[in-house]
Amino acid sequence: MRNPPLSPEAQAILNATGLSRRTLVRGLLAGGALVASGGALAACGTKPAKKTESEKAACVGADASATEKKLSWSNWPLYIDVDANDDKKRPSLDAFTAKTGIAVTYTEDVNDNNEFFGKVRNQLQACQSIDRDVMVLTDWMASRVVNLGWVQPFDPAKTPNFTKNVLPTLRNRPWDKAMTHAAPWQSGLTGIAYNGAVTKEVRTIDELLTRPDLKGKVAVLTEMRDTVGLVLLSMGKDPANVTDADFDAALEKLKKAVDSGQIRKFTGNDYKEDLAKGDLAACIAWSGDVIQLSAEEGSKVAFVTPEEGLIVWSDNLLIPAPATHKANAEQLIDYYYDPAVAAQVAATVNYICPVQGAQDAMQKINPDLASNPLIFPDAATLAKTHSFKSLTEDEDKKYAAKFEAVSGA
Repeated sequence: MRNPPLSPEAQAILNATGLSRRTLVRGLLAGGALVASGGALAACGTKPAKKTESEKAACVGADASATEKKLSWSNWPLYIDVDANDDKKRPSLDAFTAKTGIAVTYTEDVNDNNEFFGKVRNQLQACQSIDRDVMVLTDWMASRVVNLGWVQPFDPAKTPNFTKNVLPTLRNRPWDKAMTHAAPWQSGLTGIAYNGAVTKEVRTIDELLTRPDLKGKVAVLTEMRDTVGLVLLSMGKDPANVTDADFDAALEKLKKAVDSGQIRKFTGNDYKEDLAKGDLAACIAWSGDVIQLSAEEGSKVAFVTPEEGLIVWSDNLLIPAPATHKANAEQLIDYYYDPAVAAQVAATVNYICPVQGAQDAMQKINPDLASNPLIFPDAATLAKTHSFKSLTEDEDKKYAAKFEAVSGA
């Protein structure tokens, strides 16, 4: 079915910004005029400038934590533990407030990395408050804001649990070698999911894109790095060292699957419902989503590690430079790196837990989850993971435009 036409105002924003249609519509629905005018239009402004060391020092907000026991946290939807009887309650946050006296305003308003960046970039560039003390962004966007100097470093002496317990595979990342700017909140794997009630197992990306019995029943993700990353792996290419030629070749392979009718659509998290119902037979999917689907009674949905490998990613806790409750945010980061607390969160969200010791703690909560390699990966699983190259803003814009030309997003 064709997408309904955009209003002239929305189409003007789309033309001016280069945003995908899907991102723009999500922004309009999620935030109304704020996202449409303040966020999307900000994306077409001047290129963000990297701050000098003196500018970074001058841009740090004055810490009022000693007198103001509060903080504001922006996170992705459905990304924290909830009470089994009341999904409005978040037990770990309630326990944090009881322990520290710090009241947390928790907002699920990070629906898309680019969209969120568009909402806050003008303020961060100008060293103005964004009314958030903690925000959660995916590796590639986190590295961008860190490199721009828009994030406060946290004091390792005040986050000993993080320093001690973060997984070895998440230490000393190239864009945060000192481990002072970003603390992984959750990690995840991108691979293949299939519904065993309507098809047999799908083992490779090539099968997904060409197998005749799957024609018209396949979905791939609108997230460029996930979809193109897996296609690159299927071609024997390393996503961490992708060239323009590699990227174009991967897109051509993807386009053939679109043109042939093999791929039914490009989706975000909404693939879950179609996969569960059997409207989709197989798709590129995120590990945490599939674990949740497979746990439902009677479900035959399963996650597969493609023979070519997996894409791995992390979402990160960051303290914006103008934030005024840094010490409170440091307490929050340290709290969630307590293995017992981390296990409590992982039991709900089902993504890779970034905290050493949480697997043992999970034994007391849910032994089945404690032995699940998609939440607590073993060495064999981690050996199959790959990351997508960290792109410059110009590269990201170029690649995104090419991807959207194929996806129709």
